[in-house]
Amino acid sequence: MAEAHQAVAFQFTITPEGIDLQLSHEALRQVYLSGLRSWKKRVVRLKNNVITGVYPASPSSWLFVVIAILATMYTRSDPSMGLIAKIQEHLPASGSLSLQCQTVVSAVVFSTMLWLSLIFTMKLCLKQLLSYHGWMFEQRGNVSNTTKVWMMLVRIFSGRQPLLYSYQGSLPNLPVPAVKDTVRRYLESIRPLKSDSEFERVNTLAKEFEVSLGNRLQWYLKLKAMWASNYVSDWWEEYIYLRGRGPIMVNSNYYGMDFMYATPTPIQAARAGNILHAVMMYRRKLNKEEIKPSRIPGTFIPLCSAQCERIFNTTRIPGEETDTVVHWKDSEYVAVYHRGRYFRLWLYQAGRMLSPREIEYQIQRILDDPSTPAPGEEKLGAFTAGDRIPWAQARKEFFSSGVNKRSLDCIEKAAFFVTLEHDELVKKGDDPDATLDHYAKSLLHGKCYDRWFDKSFSVVMYKNGKNGLNAEHSWADAPIVSRMWEYVLATDCFQLGYNEEGHCKGDVNPSLPRPQRLTWDIPSQCQERLAQSLSVAQVLADDVDFHVFAFHDFGKGSIKKAKMSPDGFVQLALQLAFYRDRGMFCLTYEASMTRLFREGRTETVRSCSSESCEFLRAFENGEDVEVCRRLCQSASEKHQQLYRLAMTGAGIDRHLFCLYIVSKYLGIESPFLKEVFSEPWRLSTSQTPVQHLEMFDFVNYPEYLTCGGGFGPVADDGYGVSYSLIGEDIITFHVSSKHSCPQTDSHKFGKQIRKALGDLLQLMTVNQKEASRSEQNHSPKPQSKKEL
Repeated sequence: MAEAHQAVAFQFTITPEGIDLQLSHEALRQVYLSGLRSWKKRVVRLKNNVITGVYPASPSSWLFVVIAILATMYTRSDPSMGLIAKIQEHLPASGSLSLQCQTVVSAVVFSTMLWLSLIFTMKLCLKQLLSYHGWMFEQRGNVSNTTKVWMMLVRIFSGRQPLLYSYQGSLPNLPVPAVKDTVRRYLESIRPLKSDSEFERVNTLAKEFEVSLGNRLQWYLKLKAMWASNYVSDWWEEYIYLRGRGPIMVNSNYYGMDFMYATPTPIQAARAGNILHAVMMYRRKLNKEEIKPSRIPGTFIPLCSAQCERIFNTTRIPGEETDTVVHWKDSEYVAVYHRGRYFRLWLYQAGRMLSPREIEYQIQRILDDPSTPAPGEEKLGAFTAGDRIPWAQARKEFFSSGVNKRSLDCIEKAAFFVTLEHDELVKKGDDPDATLDHYAKSLLHGKCYDRWFDKSFSVVMYKNGKNGLNAEHSWADAPIVSRMWEYVLATDCFQLGYNEEGHCKGDVNPSLPRPQRLTWDIPSQCQERLAQSLSVAQVLADDVDFHVFAFHDFGKGSIKKAKMSPDGFVQLALQLAFYRDRGMFCLTYEASMTRLFREGRTETVRSCSSESCEFLRAFENGEDVEVCRRLCQSASEKHQQLYRLAMTGAGIDRHLFCLYIVSKYLGIESPFLKEVFSEPWRLSTSQTPVQHLEMFDFVNYPEYLTCGGGFGPVADDGYGVSYSLIGEDIITFHVSSKHSCPQTDSHKFGKQIRKALGDLLQLMTVNQKEASRSEQNHSPKPQSKKEL
């Protein structure tokens, strides 16, 4: 076959006349082009490293400084105040250079030193400027003079046209809060959840910790903060994610959905062709750092981009004590799963990325492949869905050598993982919510063996053209993956598109080598362990209760007209829904980012506050409308304050977490810290913002509404709620819980959320509606034609 011949660089045979060497010029050409692409990438990386290293200056500014210094020297002035002469005296090759040449070389050396000093000064100034967060605590439209001057200086020192990682060296380090401040805010957060006697007990433990052990542990944290880029992130990744020994499926991994109402093509291979090509386009832009740095929405304040480095070519490797995240520089292929078989699909040929039509052709080859799975191959992915220790032991025993190791390496080193579903994502009757519920469960855990949950992310392609993804959590947080996924969906529909038959645009290259089928030799002992992992995973998956719905009654546009923070409004609605559902308040987790700081990840906003509880009691007890409105505004403002504190490094939970880790290293038991980490988060929430607003037009193309994503429940007797405020009029919710808990019901809780949203908006706009009716009743009526 032609493709087999091209895969070999040369052939030789032994003849009586000697060795007959036959070179394949096409194969050598492929090797040359592939190597050329690799060297081009190295050059691009080197260039980007130089540009990022000198930012906020530019490499061309060096030439400007050199010319300026030489120009001043020719005017018989010495801008270096004698330093150029000192450099000239110590030139190593001064004897072989003329006096004029020595002067020029010395001036260039001085100019370079001056240029580097200016860059260091600019970076330091920008770092100090970005450490100021007072602007975040000011009201809209009431900006102080200090903030105005600060904004002007940030613009001056920020330079122009930054690359993705340009700001990394200028971002401030995450500060370590004072122990007394963290303890005070912690006590404030739990006050509405404790009885007087319980609170007094915890308060005593907290005060003892503050004046004794807390200061000792704090000393170690301050030492780490001086040495490390971020005193939280490495421990957070290791102890919260990698040291967990339970399944990461459901418990850790999360998912992202396709468009809610639109499917650009019903052809599975065609949709896969565009999607995979768009993902690789994003990776190419990422490698070239052509993606703009993330910023605080509506501002020019940069966010840390460090998590972007591990989106592709990354896998979580199981270990008996702790897992590790391994990242490879580059991979030119993806691993594909279909009907129990694994394939390697190359997305490059001769250094060129395959077109969408070529990828569609290759995907169709996989779909048409009649081969059957090897024994144990079909459900091999269940190892990644079950407990980590059995997977680590099986990997060491059965996948450390031979054909199994080669095939496993192929999956783990792939750019990402792809699942081609053999089934359609069918509608569940006439209920769109039921279809979305099924869709969410499918993306979160599938059949428990048809995803590779250890990969950084897996793209899932359904038979009817729908898609989605499942992402591993340890290496990055959801905003990083959602930003990529938004780009992919928008590129698929609005840039690449499809022809009239629903196929990808372009021509087919039938000479492409076929996708490579991975081979396995899985013994019966390994298959028995695989069955055990699958049974653990299936019990976990069957227990998940999901409810996904889009709330169309109103969105953030109406909430902002009520002069409330949209996120604060939704959080209050969730608090109200939980209070009505369970008749109690609970410790509530809302994820907030700390990417204003270098290598920042997340912090917890404890949304259940004394102010929110006071409002909800008054509202449910039928207090006066004006009183309820005032309390609602106070609760919303408190939430905004807590969110700002979390974003600016003054949160509670990450500081306490690190203090707890230090205590464990020292072998000291702290009753206070033990109390803190024994409290369950019965309501775990997260907002997924739409980041590529410029790529979507929700007004003219409402069918291309992104549905966001979700995650599994954190507590056995609680709810996990992910929500997205899309456009001005839609809010999507992903609610999860466990069937095994008689106190939780995701669908019931969804109804409570809908009602709570409506009740809160009615409360906050009742006066506005009455004023509007009053204006209509008292406004002069237009005269009729007869009166005119």
